[in-house]
Order: sequence, then structure tokens, then C-alpha cells
Amino acid sequence: MSALQPTAAPPAGPTNLVQAMLEAPLSLRERKKLKTRQAIRREAYRLIAEQGYENTTVDQIAAAAEVSQSTFFRYFATKEDLVLTDEYDPAMVTALLARPADEPFLHSCREAVIGLMRELLQHEREELLTRMRLVNDVPVLRARMHEAPNDPQQLYLTVLTRRAGVEQPTLDMRITAAAVGAATTEVVLHWAESGGQDDIADLVDHAFAVLERGFRGV
Repeated sequence: MSALQPTAAPPAGPTNLVQAMLEAPLSLRERKKLKTRQAIRREAYRLIAEQGYENTTVDQIAAAAEVSQSTFFRYFATKEDLVLTDEYDPAMVTALLARPADEPFLHSCREAVIGLMRELLQHEREELLTRMRLVNDVPVLRARMHEAPNDPQQLYLTVLTRRAGVEQPTLDMRITAAAVGAATTEVVLHWAESGGQDDIADLVDHAFAVLERGFRGV
């Protein structure tokens, strides 16, 4: 090869910090699956914005994403799961476990959630707003949002038990995780109700200030 002949540049990594955190632990095959899942969701939200949730079918979503219906169901068990599930939990767990082990848990959550929200707003604001508006406005989605594995309580409970180095969470851990999960859910729903006009980072900060007044020492 001539010294003057240009060499192929390595593929650029994701510029989105959250996307980079999601892809980092994955194999090439798993990264392709992640991107297919995200592409299906993007097409679904585009169609829903045009014709409404109830009028958008799985067949239409699959066709828009250029996948088969069976491929859709490999990624999402139902149309509701397309809205209620996401890929952010691993990024949140990573961010929380990276906080100092001796830091109060609520402060760790406050910093990690605000940081993740700022990244999501920078890169995926409209998708996040669309999703939370749907959860807020569509009764079947609102009814299922607290079902496992959709309940954020499980995420916080997982981190609490890992930080404590125990196999089973204590009652105090369960109460704390339930409170944090409920508070963060209410914040994003309130943000969606306002049409995204409020600063969600300020809302998160306020929510944790309220929690810290009642959970001092946790």
C-alpha cells in the first residue's frame, strides 16, 4: 500500500453519552440488536404522532421499521411494552454504582438521575416527552406502568442491595426504593403534563429534596 494512499477511518463511536454507556458492555451482535430495538421504537413514535396510539398497529410499525412482525415480537412482547420499556436501566445502574459507596443513597440517586436526565434531554428529548405523554394519556399504559419489569422500584432496590453487599433487601431498603421509584415517576409524568416546559432537572432536584427531608440517614 502506498504511503500516500488513505486508510479507512475507524467507525465513529456514539456521541451520545447515554448511548455509549448502553453499548459499552455489549458485543457487536448485541449492539445491533439494541439499534434495531431503538429503530422500531422511533418508527412507532413517528406513526403514533401522526395517527394516534390506538390507530397505530404492530403491522404498521414493523413495516415502517422494515422488520417482520415476528421480529417486532422478539423485541417487544406487546405494543404497550414498546412504550413502557426502555434501555436506560443499565445506564442508571452503572451511574449509581459509580457513586461513592459511603455517600447517602438519596444523594447518589439525586446526582445520577439529574445527570442521566440532562443527557437524555440533550439527545432524546422529543422521544422521552412522547413516551411520557403516552403513559400519562393512554389508560392501558398508565395502568400497566407499575407492573414488573416496568416498575422503577426494582432498579433502585437492585442498587441498594448491591451497595450493601446483601442477598436480600431489608424492609427499609424496600421502602426507600418504593419512595424513590414513585417520586421519579411522578416527576416525569408532571413534566409530560406540562408539555415539557418545566426544567426536568429542577423537578428531579425538588423531588429528592422532599425525599431527603423524610429519609435522613438513609
